[in-house]
Amino acid sequence: METKLLLSVKEAADSLGVGVTLMRELVASGKVASVQINTRRLVPNAALVEYIDRLIEIQTTQLHQDL
Repeated sequence: METKLLLSVKEAADSLGVGVTLMRELVASGKVASVQINTRRLVPNAALVEYIDRLIEIQTTQLHQDL
């Protein structure tokens, strides 16, 4: 199956395992990049990977500071 480049907000939420409301908040705050095509707000698949990478970096840094 081919990986989609752009995901709907619901598809992005499903990919991260979070609710649509949280996904909308992440997009609105700019924590997850998105694009608008006509009236649709879409999330690049790469933006989800970047968001996860940032979370890992932040949490790893915090973990090492706590030790």
